[in-house]
Amino acid sequence: MLQESLLADLLTEQPAAVRLQNLVNTLRRHFNCGAVVLLKLDNEVLQPVAIQGLVREALGRRFVVAQHPRLAALLASRSPVRFEHDSSLPDPYDGLLAEQPGNALPVHDCMGISLYLENKCWGVLTLDALQPGTFTDDSILELQKFSLFVETAVRIGQLEQNVRALRQGQQRAMPQAGATETNDSEIIGQSKAIEGVLKELRVVAGADLPVLLLGETGVGKELFARELHLLSQRSDMPLIYVNCAALPESLAESELFGHVKGAFSGATSDRSGRFEAAHGGTLFLDEVGELPLSIQAKLLRVLQNGEIQRLGSDKYRKVDVRLIAATNRNLRQQVSNETFRADLYHRLSVYPLPIPPLRERDDDVSILAGHFLELNRARLGLRALRLSPEAELAIQQYQWPGNVRELEHVISRAAIKLLSHGVEKTDIATIEPDMLDLDVQLPMSASLDSDKNSGGAELPVHNVSMKEAVSYTQRKMIEAALSRHNNSWSQAAKDLQLDASNLHKMAGRLGMKS
Repeated sequence: MLQESLLADLLTEQPAAVRLQNLVNTLRRHFNCGAVVLLKLDNEVLQPVAIQGLVREALGRRFVVAQHPRLAALLASRSPVRFEHDSSLPDPYDGLLAEQPGNALPVHDCMGISLYLENKCWGVLTLDALQPGTFTDDSILELQKFSLFVETAVRIGQLEQNVRALRQGQQRAMPQAGATETNDSEIIGQSKAIEGVLKELRVVAGADLPVLLLGETGVGKELFARELHLLSQRSDMPLIYVNCAALPESLAESELFGHVKGAFSGATSDRSGRFEAAHGGTLFLDEVGELPLSIQAKLLRVLQNGEIQRLGSDKYRKVDVRLIAATNRNLRQQVSNETFRADLYHRLSVYPLPIPPLRERDDDVSILAGHFLELNRARLGLRALRLSPEAELAIQQYQWPGNVRELEHVISRAAIKLLSHGVEKTDIATIEPDMLDLDVQLPMSASLDSDKNSGGAELPVHNVSMKEAVSYTQRKMIEAALSRHNNSWSQAAKDLQLDASNLHKMAGRLGMKS
């Protein structure tokens, strides 16, 4: 039956991401395990591509192979590897399985296999369970056989991407939007808002037009500039970054356009500027609204004629530079106030591209939190680092005026607090809402662990939506019932006076299980 289902997934016309997700779902049902994860290898880092059975924030985690011995062992073998329940090697998903309601539990059974395309390692497939003995010798043999279907699905997706590239007249398939050459400059998120921006980036990348990135402080405008450069035909040439707000007016001209010997006191030799350094590539002017008016006039000449003049020189030099600018200011208002040149504004904003604030990015908050949790886990040498369900609700409720940068700092600060409060590095460390220091109020659960008839959850405060309050209350009641009945779903269904199938569907909708 499994083989027929996997074949059906391969033969059905559907997006590559959907095909891979369906395969992962099918494998989890067949092996009756807690989680199945498909990870792609990129620069010695494994990135989740499709997951089933893990909490949502796991999608944002990037697993450095050198920091995870189990993943390293899978990559080092061409055959399936099973880790016994008493293995001393920590599992990268400890505390992250969605079926462990509110508890920070270690994985007790694990197996996986490396995946190869054209004799080159593409990534790994992992299967995890809380119940020891879930995987048998037969499971190992089945995994070996069914991994071929996963490799085929990945290859089909690659071929489809190459065909699309040829139809669009590209010499080669462009990198997947959101993925960059270096893992530390990756745009992370799956919301419609981010997908829309990345789609626009892909379209405008090949046009070689000036692009003006607009957005609040902390939304990650520099990452989008890097992505635009990567997707452009100039990707193999330099990307030069300039923070205009950090340029003193007295040095701005020299920094941007260079100078000749003797141009000013201390100019002991000729020096090229940032425009010449970016020749053939891209120049990114961050906080362009901070440029002095005198420099704006010289910048306009570069955009008009493609020429620069070094400070102290009477000669012009040709430069071939694609310009990307970014600002968190209202440049239209600055034009009205005569603090920004109107002609320069129109030159820079040939293609204005707003970057959405974090509060408009739906579920990206959890995914980004997972990314920062894994970074801090590695930085602090922790076995595992996770958010409690209440802490996850808190970050979803908060409005994030400082955007992604603020989220990063909040997670980092909370992780350090855990250590200062005595958490051992060998524990599965859990961040609770009070450690986040966020100005939010959560709906409270009253005595859910004691008596099912003792009152339920209190009404939520005004800044929590009805839908969120209902979901939160349902999740807490299910967790309490499972806790009372030793994680028996059938007994929990009776306790909650629900049909067992309805309980499973509700838990799936709430992200507690598939």
